[in-house]
Amino acid sequence: MVSLWQDLAPWEVPTALALIVLTILLNVYFTPLDALPNSLIKTHTRLGLLPSQTNLTPQKKSPSDSSKITLRSLWIYPLKSCRGIELAKSRVLPTGLEFDRLFTFAQLRGDETTWRFLTQREAPLLTNVSVGVWLPNSADGSGVIVVKFPWKEKGSSGWRQRIMDAVNGGTHEKVFTLPLDFPSKADIEAKAYKFEDVKIWNEVTTALNMIAAVPPELEKYLGMKTRLGLFRADPSNQREVFRCAPRKEDVGYQPIVDFHDAYPLHLLSLDSVQDLESKIDDDTFDSLDPRRFRSNMIMSGGKPYEEEQWTSVRFGSAADNAQFHVSCRTVRCKMPNVDQDNGTRHRNEPDRSLRKFRDVDKGSPKYGCLGMQLCPLFPESRQPRDLESTVHVGMEVVPLSTGDHFYIPI
Repeated sequence: MVSLWQDLAPWEVPTALALIVLTILLNVYFTPLDALPNSLIKTHTRLGLLPSQTNLTPQKKSPSDSSKITLRSLWIYPLKSCRGIELAKSRVLPTGLEFDRLFTFAQLRGDETTWRFLTQREAPLLTNVSVGVWLPNSADGSGVIVVKFPWKEKGSSGWRQRIMDAVNGGTHEKVFTLPLDFPSKADIEAKAYKFEDVKIWNEVTTALNMIAAVPPELEKYLGMKTRLGLFRADPSNQREVFRCAPRKEDVGYQPIVDFHDAYPLHLLSLDSVQDLESKIDDDTFDSLDPRRFRSNMIMSGGKPYEEEQWTSVRFGSAADNAQFHVSCRTVRCKMPNVDQDNGTRHRNEPDRSLRKFRDVDKGSPKYGCLGMQLCPLFPESRQPRDLESTVHVGMEVVPLSTGDHFYIPI
């Protein structure tokens, strides 16, 4: 609070005092934009765990259970490359975990006419963009995605924010909402959304550009020098997955994705992460948070990297029907160098150690690998309407078959 007054010129103090009084009155009689989720509490339920409920707190393995592998944590990223949501359980669909990678930001570069997807590789501050999924309490309700990012106005218009930040000890956030369901034709026309092509690596797909729903301040916050777009995956035009994925004639359907990089699911081993961390020799690097790898499923137990020998795996018992094809290793780029708590990027790690110690796939030499790409299997039914299962934290992870892997580039 003291620093606030130090920032003000003498003639600004009376105005600031008046604004304090006005701010108190405004917060008593009006609901600020930042409190938007409060209006959803009566009609919706927030999906996911609170930060204090995380299942990623460090745990020591006892000798009796060191060989048992369990599903430790589940994550979805409804808005690609933004902050994830930790879950206790989730439905598994052909596209992976429900609500995962429904949206992606994109940009137009130079004279290009096709949008390119945007991630923390180019905009590390995306990790400071938080996402909340609010599910309706009634069957006739609609889900809502609430997106927040840090923002402070400049000049006198920012005084109210500065005062409230000083009083509350917090950081002001800009808030906007998106529909969880794909918009209707009427909403698309009314809100001037457009179907446009967007490029995900070397694939081009048509999706709905909903940038009209995003406040222009986000472009400034991310430091964008080119136009920003926000795309919603079209459920009627999902990308089919081939390369190392299973084929339709073998599993009854061709795996599909929304705005995932390549495969529906990513599996990560905490034991593998810890082994890699022990090899990092850099005094400027603190610790290797598993969240840096943006995985959907995080397991613990077993030996480091043993998951790289699996070709199929089951979670829980056979009755749970939660089986997966282990398609290939995950070849890592420099994105894990971004700290998921603040969006800062380390100059070297863990990319340097990944390339040095985890250059293990002949299909992608000179790159490091960590984690495995998965495709859901639905052995009990091959009817499209029955292609789903459920996973939850605590399930035992049971390898069903093993074999070699060879990464096929995108």
